[in-house]
Amino acid sequence: MVAEFAALGVTAFTTTRQAGSFGLASTEPVVDVMARWSALMADCRALGAPALATAGQVHGADVERHDGRWRGWLRGKDRDGHVSDRADVALAVTVADCTPVFLAHETGLIGVLHAGWRGTAAGMLEQGLRGLGVPAAEVHVHLGPSICGGCYEVGPEVIEAVCGVRVAGPTLLDVRANLAERAERAGVRHLSVSEWCTKCHNDRLFSHRAGDPGRQLGVILRSSPDSAQTLQMMK
Repeated sequence: MVAEFAALGVTAFTTTRQAGSFGLASTEPVVDVMARWSALMADCRALGAPALATAGQVHGADVERHDGRWRGWLRGKDRDGHVSDRADVALAVTVADCTPVFLAHETGLIGVLHAGWRGTAAGMLEQGLRGLGVPAAEVHVHLGPSICGGCYEVGPEVIEAVCGVRVAGPTLLDVRANLAERAERAGVRHLSVSEWCTKCHNDRLFSHRAGDPGRQLGVILRSSPDSAQTLQMMK
């Protein structure tokens, strides 16, 4: 749970290995995966959000704004970011080693982004902030569990794409730290960063680099602070 968001009336969390995988491309029985999604949707309805928005993710920088004109689970077009100003809409992205980026504003605006190295290089964070339509200085940003810089070795082409510098060979990259720097440059004043690494804490979280086929979710919705204690996904 993102404690910093509670005062804004926003519930934001990343599911754990305990809740099971939400990946839709796994070899798990469909009935097991869909039971988890059904439990999540039941939690969202209990918190006043009968509409859940997700999408197939493509490691890009497209952000969709949702108006809540549906009920149930919306699986939208391929994109990696969602924002909404509706109290009856929950937003979710699937992650393993990529960073779930949570956005919240005191007016009730919320957003969640899927940011791997490609999305980060493409400006996903900056696009998500613009998608809210309010000054970045007023937005609360939380960078959720993802692979840490000590566990993520990448090629020189990745370093150049993300950091704009050239290196001679494979180098460690901290995407989450890069996202934090980008947030600060964009004017964000309310920034928090998870201490969890998907690979270091592989007993708690799924990690692609650790060989896991499983995926967790980053979820955000508006709710009262105490009602979030009913979430089945956090038990």
